Amino acid sequence: MKWILLLVSSALVNNIVLVRFLGTCPFLGMSRSIKDGASLGLATTFVLVGAGAVSWVVDRLVLQPLDLGYLRTLAFILVIAVFVQFLEMVIRKTNRSLYDAFGIYLALITTNCAVLGLALMASNRAYDLVETMVFGLGTGLGFTLALVLMAGIREELAYARLPRAFEGTALALVIAGLLSLSFMGFAGLVPL
Repeated sequence: MKWILLLVSSALVNNIVLVRFLGTCPFLGMSRSIKDGASLGLATTFVLVGAGAVSWVVDRLVLQPLDLGYLRTLAFILVIAVFVQFLEMVIRKTNRSLYDAFGIYLALITTNCAVLGLALMASNRAYDLVETMVFGLGTGLGFTLALVLMAGIREELAYARLPRAFEGTALALVIAGLLSLSFMGFAGLVPL
């Protein structure tokens, strides 16, 4: 039950993009089509779960016993970079069109502050390994949900006649603000 509450909390109540405002660059940049948004969201979910687990192991088995906690951010960035390079190689070999669709955003998962933020939050909250992985999965699913919702709205509005002032980035920011307000409604759903 605790893991389900953690999953729901990280996906909806404390959504990494719409409530914590981390990872907004790929949220705005890769949300023009549902397919691309869902693909990037799932790729980021893989990195969140894998890098979160390895970061936990590095933190608990290496950094804390050797009293090297001040190297935590550097170590987590290295772990995330390795995961993203692995993912990039797999996608390039298996699906070239998806790799081309991601463009620079695939490599930018390395610098996505949501990924580093997850590793640091899990460490600060003293989650165990399973809780860290559940937290990463929930965060990734919430990130994917935010991307897909934004992409769906943007696809529908692509054919609408809008005032010139609301075209492009202005419209994306208005939609993001409305989505954020709607996700604030989940506050209090889970007592975590």
